[in-house]
Amino acid sequence: MIHVSELTYRIGDRLLLDKASVAVPTGARVGLVGRNGAGKSTLFKLIQGELASEGGDVAMPRGVRIGAVSQEAPGGPETLVEVVLAADKERTALLAEAETADGLRRAEIETRLVDIDAYSAPARAATILHGLGFDAEAQVRPCSSFSGGWRMRVALAAVLFAEPDLLLLDEPTNYLDLEGTIWLYDYLARYPHTMLVISHDRDLLDTSVDHILHLDRGKLSVWRGGYSSFARQLTEKRRLEAKFAAKQEAERKHLQAFVDRFRAKASKARQAQSRIKKLAKLEPISLSIEDNVLPFDLPSPERPLSPPIVAMDRVEAGYGDRTILKRLDLTILPDDRIALLGSNGNGKSTFCKLFADKLQPLSGTLTKAAKMDVAYFAQHQLDELAEAGTPYAHVAARMAGQPESKIRARCARLGFQGQKADTPVTQISGGEKARLMMGLAAFNRPHLLILDEPTNHLDIDSRTALMEAVNDYEGAVILVSHDRFLIEACADRLWLVAEGTVTPFDGDMDDYRKYVLSGGKKQPPRAVEPEPVREEKAPARPRGGAALRKQLETLEARIDRLSAAIAKIDGALGDGSAFETDKRKAQELARMRSEAAKALAAAEEDWLTVSGELEAVG
Repeated sequence: MIHVSELTYRIGDRLLLDKASVAVPTGARVGLVGRNGAGKSTLFKLIQGELASEGGDVAMPRGVRIGAVSQEAPGGPETLVEVVLAADKERTALLAEAETADGLRRAEIETRLVDIDAYSAPARAATILHGLGFDAEAQVRPCSSFSGGWRMRVALAAVLFAEPDLLLLDEPTNYLDLEGTIWLYDYLARYPHTMLVISHDRDLLDTSVDHILHLDRGKLSVWRGGYSSFARQLTEKRRLEAKFAAKQEAERKHLQAFVDRFRAKASKARQAQSRIKKLAKLEPISLSIEDNVLPFDLPSPERPLSPPIVAMDRVEAGYGDRTILKRLDLTILPDDRIALLGSNGNGKSTFCKLFADKLQPLSGTLTKAAKMDVAYFAQHQLDELAEAGTPYAHVAARMAGQPESKIRARCARLGFQGQKADTPVTQISGGEKARLMMGLAAFNRPHLLILDEPTNHLDIDSRTALMEAVNDYEGAVILVSHDRFLIEACADRLWLVAEGTVTPFDGDMDDYRKYVLSGGKKQPPRAVEPEPVREEKAPARPRGGAALRKQLETLEARIDRLSAAIAKIDGALGDGSAFETDKRKAQELARMRSEAAKALAAAEEDWLTVSGELEAVG
């Protein structure tokens, strides 16, 4: 399908593609990965012919239809369904011609319309729009009535509906919520033609593609399998490269030592010359060394607070006379890890704002622990950074009176060392802005960390660094994200925001995927499932020792957190006098202890299962 040959392209002094060559087979679903700024989007533009290369070329079969999401979101008076249907240009043209054609030509048009399944097109368009979050009422509204983010979903729906021979998608989940992302995973995994997708979403790259195209230091390489398989193979390749390079360096030193010692001796001159020639043939190994990924700075609270840190009793929330959420009866423990599920527009951000003092309850009682500090990060806050400022200036504003050395040390902790700290905000990347804003939000060691879509500007390695930082953080976390990998790695509890309220979701992310794809009418009754059902899910995908050890570490951390939470609750319940005036609090703590004990038992069983698997693989 695609043959890239000796492709070279540079922007200014930066060489993005350096005689890169690769072949992508017809029908392959390929994930294009590489660090931010490596040139992935540039490669897409070269494939589409929007840019001219410095050297080399991109060859494809004649007549191939290429489809990509338009950079400009549609915004005219047409309905959403009309915008999506218009993406199939052949169908649109044939229907228009059929209105005036007659005789043989009319018969040819009707035959072709049947061949391309034109009359079922409205149903297919509606299905795609529904999967991306548009209900039947929204689909017949004019496109101009939606915000920019929602219109970009319409643009995505249009290119998916057109089903081009070569589908190019650049970060397609950026404008989607978790529900739309889950639907897209499933849709792309069944895409019938060749597909190239740029994504930093590990779950998408594991479930929806069968090849990985890696762009690294100007070179392209293709790997079979999803991202996890690619990561294992790349790690092994780098290990072998390093081992071979060390062996070659030892041989080089040995040969050089012989030459230095015997070059001047007539009896050894011929042997010395032979080794000089061998030295010249030893070409150095080019090691594909990984770039260092700076950690995120999310300092834990100095002292934990007594549980619960938040208690909600019949709380209602909204704006003015408009109620968004009601019947909120929830509690948060000092080390809870909660992920909020639910479609955009259902009230996840409204719920988060209640804890960050950005919104007051309309009714009910919201009780927070005294002296509780809350850190709130949302994507829109990136616009709040002073464009004329620098990372140093933003940090200095929070460290008034401190010497410059301490301010620069704190900048370095946030990932801005040396002159990077003095770079204007307008000149740093979106990922660096997110890193800075997140560090500023968590500056004062918060007890509760709220992260609302923290991964939008982060590449895969940076997302992994964020996951590690969240797991190392010892306070409570509320997470809103369309990145399933991050949710599964960091969250212990799932809360569903839907139908005007927030309730615990009884299941894991696999259950939630089934819930979304089935239409989400009601939650699955997972609580009554017999234990063998849960055990059967474990061997669904063979795992290696590294993956099992990582899962074991995650389970151990979860067991420690749950054990600590139970101990704190026991301590609070042990002081009977504390509840003489508040029986509801005592009952709520007892309920929370029961839930934590069940979760602890399940985590311990999982730990035993994974330990057995790890022993089996050696």
